[in-house]
Amino acid sequence: MTAPADMNEFNKQVAAEFRANEGKVGGMFEGKNVLLLTTIGAKSGEERLSPLVYTRDGDRYVIAASMGGAPKNPAWYHNLVANPKVTVEVGTEKFEATATVIADRTERDRLYAGMVAHAEGFADYEKKTDRIIPIVVLER
Repeated sequence: MTAPADMNEFNKQVAAEFRANEGKVGGMFEGKNVLLLTTIGAKSGEERLSPLVYTRDGDRYVIAASMGGAPKNPAWYHNLVANPKVTVEVGTEKFEATATVIADRTERDRLYAGMVAHAEGFADYEKKTDRIIPIVVLER
């Protein structure tokens, strides 16, 4: 998948579809669990919205900072490291959460395997990059 020229505009369109359809979206997200993550910009201090594929681990929501296998982490990852208090939208529900990067490699690998099982593209992302793709859990 190639990223749209303007990611902010793309994210706004996905968010509008998400909110209009009770959390369901099509296109590259068709059939996947999708949440909307709002972070506070590490530099700007402004709200930043990112639609992301997720899985569940008990009560926790699990997301991967894959950026499609790019050599660097996505901006939202840097934002939540700087400001771990985030807003999450799942379906019609919106709630505050705390983001925690999983430091333990065994736990990270277990959770990443869950992402691959849900959306096989995550296996390709890992092959495209030399970095270890961070896993983040979101907890109420």
